[in-house]
Amino acid sequence: MGKSARHALVPTPGELKLLKILWSLGEGTIEEILEASDENPPPNYKTVQTLLRIMENKKLVTHRMRGRAFVFQPRVQEQQVNRSSIRSLLQRQFEGSRAQLLLNLLDDERIDSAELKELEELIRRRRQGKPLRSKTAQG
Repeated sequence: MGKSARHALVPTPGELKLLKILWSLGEGTIEEILEASDENPPPNYKTVQTLLRIMENKKLVTHRMRGRAFVFQPRVQEQQVNRSSIRSLLQRQFEGSRAQLLLNLLDDERIDSAELKELEELIRRRRQGKPLRSKTAQG
C-alpha cells in the first residue's frame, strides 16, 4: 500500500464522526445518520451529503440504492482507521518512534496507577505473544 493509500484511511474529524455512526448502524441513509448523531443541533443535511460524497471518493464508504434513497456503508473497519491514524501520528509527531509516543503518554500527569498497571500487563502479554485486548480497548 502506497503512502497516499495509507493516508486515505486517516479521515478528517468530520469524516470520522460519520464513520463512527455508520460502524454503529452498519449502514444508513443520510436521515438515519442524522438521527443517530449525538450532536445538538445535528449536522446539516447538505453538509453530511457532501462529506459522504467525499468519503466515497476516498473509498471510506460506499452506497447502494433503497428505493430512491442512498444507503451508505463503511468500506473500512474501525481497526484499520485506528491503525492508520496511529501510524500517521507516529510519523508526523514522533518521527516513527513508538518509544517517544509512549514516553509522551506516560509523561501525562493524568495517568493513574490502574492504567499504568494495565499498560504493564499489555506489554508483558505482547512480549509473550498473547492477545492484547485490554479492558479499555474492549469497553
